[in-house]
Amino acid sequence: MRCTIGCLAFVVLWRSLSLAQDTPQAYVGARIIPMSGAEIPDGVLVVHQGKIAAIGPARSTSVPAGAQQHDAKGKVIMPGLVDTHSHIGGVEGADSTAPIQPDVRVLDSINVRSPGIQKAQAGGITTANVMPGSGHLLSGQTLYLKLRDGGTIDDLLIRNGQGKIAGGLKMANGTNSRRAPPFPGTRAKSAALVREQYVKAQEYREKIRRANGDREKMPERDLRMEALVEVLEGKRTVHHHTHRHDDVLTAIRLAKEFGFRMVLQHVSEAWKIAPEIAASGFPVSLIVLDSPGGKLEAMDVSNRNGAVLEKAGVLVGFHTDDSVTDSRHFLRSAAFAVRDGMSREKALEALTISGAKMLELQDRIGSLEAGKEADFILLSGDPLSVYTKVLETYVEGKKVFDRSDPKDLLFATGGYGASRGDELHLDGFDEEED
Repeated sequence: MRCTIGCLAFVVLWRSLSLAQDTPQAYVGARIIPMSGAEIPDGVLVVHQGKIAAIGPARSTSVPAGAQQHDAKGKVIMPGLVDTHSHIGGVEGADSTAPIQPDVRVLDSINVRSPGIQKAQAGGITTANVMPGSGHLLSGQTLYLKLRDGGTIDDLLIRNGQGKIAGGLKMANGTNSRRAPPFPGTRAKSAALVREQYVKAQEYREKIRRANGDREKMPERDLRMEALVEVLEGKRTVHHHTHRHDDVLTAIRLAKEFGFRMVLQHVSEAWKIAPEIAASGFPVSLIVLDSPGGKLEAMDVSNRNGAVLEKAGVLVGFHTDDSVTDSRHFLRSAAFAVRDGMSREKALEALTISGAKMLELQDRIGSLEAGKEADFILLSGDPLSVYTKVLETYVEGKKVFDRSDPKDLLFATGGYGASRGDELHLDGFDEEED
C-alpha cells in the first residue's frame, strides 16, 4: 500500500518515541517535589523505558553515559496528578430503567478521542478514575485510566497485579438518586434498596461457595451480583458520591455493615463530622470550588474541609468531577485548600500520592521514586502559584502534552469547544488519509 507523507511522518514519530524510551532521558537542574521526601532544590530525574531510573540532588546523582539531557533550570518537576473522580471521555453509565445497575461498565462508553482527555493532560493529570454519573444508587463500574495518547480504550487501561482491568464501583445517595419510581423517593428507601442488593449478593456468593466448583450446582450467572460480590470480597472499591453530613454517615454505615472498601467522594459537609469520618477509617476525595452553589445539599460546602480533615487524621485527595471543575486547573484545588488552612505538604499529596492510594496504585504512581512509572509534569513555577503553567506532561516517560506545541497550547488555553473531538492527538501529529 502506498505510504503518504502523513504515513511517513507517523513512522518517523513512532521511531522517535521508541528511541526516547530506549535512550535514558535526564532532566537536570529543576526543583523537584518528589512527594516521597523533601524537595530537591537542584535535582536530577533520570527516566528510562517508562520507569524512573534515578532521582536525587545534582551533586550526588549520576547522569548515565549516553543519556539525553534536558535543561530544566528554573522549572519545577512533580509527579503527574491523580484525579480520583472524573467524567472525561464523554462517559455514560446506567439509564433510567432502574436505580441499581452495577453490571454497567463505563469501559463500554468512553470516547478516548474526546478532547477532554487532552485537556486533562494539559492540566498535568496523568491518571484518572473515570466514573458514570451519580443519578443512581449504583450506577456502574468505574475505570482507572492512564492518560496515554491512544486510539482505543485498550491503550489507556490500567491492569492490576492479577491482570484484571483496574476500576471501582460508583454509588451515590442524597438528592441525585431520588426521583419517581422505580427510583426511591426518600433517603431511607435509598439505603433500604442498597442494603437489599448487598444481601442478595451475599446469598449469591454463598451459593457459589456451596457449589464448590460443581457446574450443576452453580447459580445462574448474574452480572449485577458478580460486580457486588467483587465489592464484598475487596476486589473492587466503592466510590461513593455523598454531600450532606447525614448522607455521609449513611454511606459509612452501609460500608461497615457489609465490609466493603470505600472512598467518600465530594463530602461537602465533611467539616461537620470530621471525627466520625476519621473514626471510620475511610479516605475522602474532595472537590474544591471557587464558586460554590448548585446543589441544595451542598449549600454548606466549605473550602476548609481539607484543613479540618487533615487535622482529624483523614487521608484526603482532590478531584475535578470534570466538567464541574475544569481538569486544566486541577492544581488550584490544592492552592484553595492551602489558603483555607490545609498544609502545603498534605495539599500536594492530595493531588498525587493520596489519590494513588485511593486507587490502590501507590506502588506504581503518585511519587517520584526509582522503579516507579515515569508519570511527571514540568511546571513553570511553584504548583500553588496562580502564575504557574503546566509546560509538559509525561506518562510512562512519553510526552503527552507540550505547551510549546501550538496544537497542545490550544487544549490548554482554548474555550469549551477549542478542539475537535474527532481528531486523534499524537504529540501534535495529524495523520493524513491515504
